Amino acid sequence: MKFFASLLATASLAAAHGYVDNATIGGEVYTFYQPYTDPYMSPIPDRISRPIQGNGPVTDVTLADLQCGGYTEGGIVGSSPAALHAPAAAGSKVTLYWTLWPESHVGPTITYMAKCPDAGCDSYMPNSTAVWFKVQESGRTGTSNTWGDTSLMTAGNAGVSYTIPSCLSAGNYLVRHEIIALHAAYSYPGAQFYPGCHQLKVTGGGSTTPSDLVAFPGAYKGSDAGITYDSYQAQTYTVPGPAVFTC
Repeated sequence: MKFFASLLATASLAAAHGYVDNATIGGEVYTFYQPYTDPYMSPIPDRISRPIQGNGPVTDVTLADLQCGGYTEGGIVGSSPAALHAPAAAGSKVTLYWTLWPESHVGPTITYMAKCPDAGCDSYMPNSTAVWFKVQESGRTGTSNTWGDTSLMTAGNAGVSYTIPSCLSAGNYLVRHEIIALHAAYSYPGAQFYPGCHQLKVTGGGSTTPSDLVAFPGAYKGSDAGITYDSYQAQTYTVPGPAVFTC
């Protein structure tokens, strides 16, 4: 079993895509789900992040996998809840540290949040319900070669940060983060999506309930300008999905 896990880890390095390895939340460092080791540990570690399929992409905007990861063709349809929540104050910044990202896979970074039931996110699946609001996006800087994920292409990268809106009501929240790789978006198989989710227990805040909510799948269409896009051309870029929610 150890040999098999090691073989998978080696294959993941060769594939050279990526996922969030860890995060700093409320001043604490949290290790995220490790797809090439966690499934083979006994017991499987409790995490704040939901299981992902590995470092490969989701390539179909109609699959449940688009929400938090998964691998429908491998029999794992979508993801599943994590065991833990990370405490975080409304208005605080969260930084997600990705594994080293390939230089060819240019694209935006995007972050959404969704309010979970009072019982918590550890027993909650949004399914196709419109519950997600966008809290962060970083696309292309003008027509340059600088993208939202460019900083992740250097060892020791600064990560991707988002701020929990200060006006959100306290409670449990599911956070969906993603990179959309656009290096082949103009041809088959098209854009590649690298989503994942983690669970927060937000304290403080206000009483605002965000509107302009979207569902995953459902928020994106394959024909969207920010998904069917030739990243090799010097042209402006529109990040797909709704506008970023602000207080």
